[in-house]
Amino acid sequence: MTEPDSVSTRLQASIDQAIDAAGGWLPFDRFMSMALYEPGVGYYSRADRQFGAFSESGSDFITAPELSPLFGRCVALQVQQALQASQTDTVVEFGAGTGALAADLLESLGERVRHYWIVDLSGALRRRQAERLAGFGAKVRWLSSWPDGLEAVVLGNEVLDAMPVKLLAWDGRCWLERGVVRQIDGLGWHDAPTTLRPPHEADCVPGTVTEIHPQAEAFISSLAQRLRRGAAFFFDYGFPAAEYYHPQRTGGTLMCHRAHRADMNPLLEPGSKDITVHVNFSGIAQAGQDAGLDVIGYASQGRFLLNCGLPALMQAASLRRRAAAQMLVAEHEMGELFKVIGFAAGCRFDPVGFSAGDRTHML
Repeated sequence: MTEPDSVSTRLQASIDQAIDAAGGWLPFDRFMSMALYEPGVGYYSRADRQFGAFSESGSDFITAPELSPLFGRCVALQVQQALQASQTDTVVEFGAGTGALAADLLESLGERVRHYWIVDLSGALRRRQAERLAGFGAKVRWLSSWPDGLEAVVLGNEVLDAMPVKLLAWDGRCWLERGVVRQIDGLGWHDAPTTLRPPHEADCVPGTVTEIHPQAEAFISSLAQRLRRGAAFFFDYGFPAAEYYHPQRTGGTLMCHRAHRADMNPLLEPGSKDITVHVNFSGIAQAGQDAGLDVIGYASQGRFLLNCGLPALMQAASLRRRAAAQMLVAEHEMGELFKVIGFAAGCRFDPVGFSAGDRTHML
């Protein structure tokens, strides 16, 4: 039972108003956007500590930069190569979380980076980032909007998975769009006719629910329009389209996280937990390529980090740090589920992160 003045109660009041204003049915992507980003009450707009190693810390999940500083040091090697190849001196990070990755990169790259720009929708997280990165002075800036043109290396760790998606449901005859409606006891689902379709044909069984990612793909297209020279690397969990839309994946990938526990009901206590989906990397690659970017690599996170020198870094690290870093590459942890995709614009080079184990052909 939620408290009368809880975040979820206040957010649900706003969602109820949005549903009424939309005629009684709210597309899921609109609901997800409100649940995550509604000012003051959305999950990423609160001042809570979402990121951390253990639930006792008050966190809900952990990201690779928080798990081990060796992640950032490996990424720094790839960023340094991309900066050199593109003759740029600026790094742009989208969704910088607690600022852990930014701190590790700035420390590793030193004077090679003159400007480190952060784009983050969460005011609460921007404040945490500012505290953590204060020692780097004016080198770090926060942008409230896209620059007209970018000459930079762009990074995003677990950014694409937090972009709102549309839900589609197959009833055995046609695809329907799943949305949110008001019910006596809270929020519920309702499916409506749609012309939308998954981007990959598959023999789905009735009752299948899946996601499509127009916002994430539009984000990549917008990046392509602005990145005049440089590279971009995105780290996230996901699959190529053939795996994402496999007929056996009948429930889609939608998941919620709170206190390091997962559940599959985003309509319960919205605003109090993260809502996330896996990434369709084929769609991301296609969006970038169609908008003029070169796809320069796609690999598992484990292979990417090994290519970027993680074994040597682990050998020189303490036993505790070795154990944490092992989770970054272990197949049953982050190593296989997480992938890395790379793009380039206005320059050509062979990225060290994809030097072995490149899976671009699977996209």
